[in-house]
Amino acid sequence: MSLNKKSIDDINVKGKRVLCRCDFNVPLKEGKITDENRLVAALPTIKKLIADGGKVILCSHLGKPKGEPKPELSLAPVAARLSELLGQEVKFAADPEVVGPNAKAAVEAMQDGDVILLENTRYRAEETKNGEAFSKDLASLCDVFVNDAFGTAHRAHCSNVGVAQLVDTAVVGYLMEKEINFLGNAVENPVRPFVAILGGAKVADKLNVISNLLEKCDTLIIGGGMAFPFLKAKGYEIGASLVDDEKIDYCKEMMEKAEKLGKKLLLPVDAVCAKSFPNPIDAEIEVSVYAADAIPADMAGLDIGPKSAEEFAAAAKAAKTVVWNGPMGVFENPVLAKGTIAVAKALAETDATTIIGGGDSAAAVNQLGFGDKMTHISTGGGASLEFLEGKELPGVAAANDK
Repeated sequence: MSLNKKSIDDINVKGKRVLCRCDFNVPLKEGKITDENRLVAALPTIKKLIADGGKVILCSHLGKPKGEPKPELSLAPVAARLSELLGQEVKFAADPEVVGPNAKAAVEAMQDGDVILLENTRYRAEETKNGEAFSKDLASLCDVFVNDAFGTAHRAHCSNVGVAQLVDTAVVGYLMEKEINFLGNAVENPVRPFVAILGGAKVADKLNVISNLLEKCDTLIIGGGMAFPFLKAKGYEIGASLVDDEKIDYCKEMMEKAEKLGKKLLLPVDAVCAKSFPNPIDAEIEVSVYAADAIPADMAGLDIGPKSAEEFAAAAKAAKTVVWNGPMGVFENPVLAKGTIAVAKALAETDATTIIGGGDSAAAVNQLGFGDKMTHISTGGGASLEFLEGKELPGVAAANDK
């Protein structure tokens, strides 16, 4: 699945005003950025637009201000840090209405190669509803629109879809292109064997992903909390483990589908169990390992067990393409992180193309120190999930076709 969309390499932005939608939705603690992965990921596109002599106007959302100015969610700290990362001033346009007198004056005064950053797009109530007034405001600032925010590509908002429809030239940036090439090719055109690993707490979040991946992959591995409804569907005794009883029939259907398609569906054979969920999440906790079909009534499975970890790791190592979305257990707790670590380590040690689908798996891989060993770590959790479901993403669809 190649991305049949125009990218920044297909256009000339010299002397033009370029509005670039980035994903600067970074974690802040007391006004300090605690993880700047998303800023770093945006740099190649920004540098290219500067080098080509564009007038670069950056925009992004941050958190959920719900349509009103909230000073603690201002993008001012991002402008300051970006200035350091780029080695040139990123002028911050502090307008509560985002496109206001400061932004307009700053854009008027721009020279080729200058950079400004607009205030949090979600300060405007229209943003998340894709309301026309705000889309028009954004479009009035620019000649060209570049979307490089994969993290919000699954949402149709003013700053990624509305504005794209109002400018003549709308293209994708390098990060967006990379995400779509990796995730798209992995799913649509993988080098086989292709192994998909799904984890996380709930089967409900990944219903369509399971179904779509069964059609595409050779082996589907299911760990984390979402494994328990599958184990229960097999008639296993899963004790007090988290389970969504309404999804049992669905799990049966998926197991039948795997069999019919001749696909391997791997479920845990053992589980690390405790009497209750750790509180706080990283608290010390007493655990025991039980077979997956013999979990005591008063125990809940909180991580895959050592045998499962070994089986999953072996399957991952035999693959040529691996996509992983969702941890194998409560990885925030050191005692319950072993399953997730085992899978991360297997992926780090293989020569296969390894793609981590955003969200908790990306956090886990980075926290555990395996980040630089993966081929690609997606910057969007929800967006990569919808991609794995085979859905078209509005933020991608809105760009001009080649």
